[in-house]
Amino acid sequence: MESLQVCDYMNHRPVKLTKDMPVAEAVEHLLQTGHSGGAVVDDRGRLTGFLSEQDCIRQMIESCYYREQVCRVKDIMQSPALSVKPYMSVIELAQLLLKDKPRIYPVVDDDGVLVGSINRSAILKAIDKQLRAGYEVAS
Repeated sequence: MESLQVCDYMNHRPVKLTKDMPVAEAVEHLLQTGHSGGAVVDDRGRLTGFLSEQDCIRQMIESCYYREQVCRVKDIMQSPALSVKPYMSVIELAQLLLKDKPRIYPVVDDDGVLVGSINRSAILKAIDKQLRAGYEVAS
């Protein structure tokens, strides 16, 4: 059977944003990478928050209305951010998704340093791979 740990299915090159970054710059990062959110990290790489597309859309609408674009990531990020450990079971994470429903979880080590991210598609892929392996053994 294949491993079902987060570290085996996570993205090892997650989007990293800083709290003082203008929201417009953060949006550019998200659009360039095709991610629906990004981890906000401090200068030591520790997770301090999370910025989602939803957070950005809300702020961009306000910026259009008031014709201002001075907002920083720290003003709208979610903090504390939900996160998971690399050694966590994908099945356990899938059960968390049923309750919390984020699209992306930052993956942090035991010191809170960002080491990756995992999204719903990666979780589905991991579970599908496990199920297929089980079907092959049973036949």
